[in-house]
Amino acid sequence: MKQLLLAIVVLLGFATASCEQWDSILTFNIEEEENFIIPASPLIGQIVPVTPITVDANSSEEFKNNDTRADLVKDVVLNKLDLQITDPQGENFDFLKKVEIYISAENKDEVKVAYLEEVPQGVSSLVLKTTNVKLDQYIKGETYTISTRATLAKAVANDVTVKAKMRFKVTANPF
Repeated sequence: MKQLLLAIVVLLGFATASCEQWDSILTFNIEEEENFIIPASPLIGQIVPVTPITVDANSSEEFKNNDTRADLVKDVVLNKLDLQITDPQGENFDFLKKVEIYISAENKDEVKVAYLEEVPQGVSSLVLKTTNVKLDQYIKGETYTISTRATLAKAVANDVTVKAKMRFKVTANPF
């Protein structure tokens, strides 16, 4: 009886390790960079409308480069999103109180993918917290839209250009 129990425990251990190895073999990242503009605004404490960005998803090419197809992708999450001010030079995020990033696609609901509730002072780059929501259906399509909602801490005298660097973790199914 003890040998049977030991055999079951060892078998479960191998199965778990094997699944983790398969996931690491079948996991890759898709990197995207997009720019958006936070418009000049005197509206302190208000959510500033930022023009949504439509992104051409080159996912089929990325899937092919990683020896898989869209129908084999089982899990996509945004696991990193960084923002960096690119213009005007020397600007920092002191004007920003809070920021939220959303994704949407045709016939798909808009969902929050990243946010920062309290923007630190004196910095020109931010690392946002991701929501780990599943994004398979958004990334598999031809396009998706990134929307930004920014709440101002103080007036913005000039338009501010921000580069968003996004990294999507993709896990494919081998079967």
